[in-house]
Amino acid sequence: MADSIEDAVTQALETAPARNFRETVDLAINLRDLDLNDPSNRVDDEVVLPAGTGQETQIVVIAEGETALRAEDVADRVLSGSDLSDLASEEGEAKDLADETDFFIAEADMMQDVASNLGRILGPRGKMPTPLQPDDDVVETVNRMKNTVQIRSRDRRTFHTRVGAQDMTADEISDNIDVIIRRLEADLEKGPLNIDAIYVKTTMGPSVEVPV
Repeated sequence: MADSIEDAVTQALETAPARNFRETVDLAINLRDLDLNDPSNRVDDEVVLPAGTGQETQIVVIAEGETALRAEDVADRVLSGSDLSDLASEEGEAKDLADETDFFIAEADMMQDVASNLGRILGPRGKMPTPLQPDDDVVETVNRMKNTVQIRSRDRRTFHTRVGAQDMTADEISDNIDVIIRRLEADLEKGPLNIDAIYVKTTMGPSVEVPV
């Protein structure tokens, strides 16, 4: 096992075979001593990565009026209330949108409309929107979400999350991993004792154990 997070990342980057595409860097997290059949024990969180994700993050904003206009400059797509109604009758299109979108953000007073029109599509995928409160800045919220990843175990002891891209520095990726580990240790019932092992790897490269 590597002596530090940065050593593990460096080893993962250096041992990854050359590919003709830009690989992501992913973290595999193995949990232990948790009953994941109980939803309260599951990991379900969003973490802002200090060095960014290194990838394009697809964000859809659901809003009306001035908020919608401001969101058009930063979001990949902006949906109105009538757009929600249209999508409710186009299940295939709604599923495609949900699958290709990383995060949804919706004005708080539109959350009920989102639930009634798209809840059956977004809910099972863990894609229900982040509510945008009246005092929230939509541009600031979207820009923050662009550097955010989801860490979600569901009922599995092993789960994965993105922590960067192959062309980022080992130091940047290490900072991202450190933040995720700290969040896990703070959220899990027994902290670090609930973490069995963590591995880092590029998309197609070998796994390297991360010291925890």
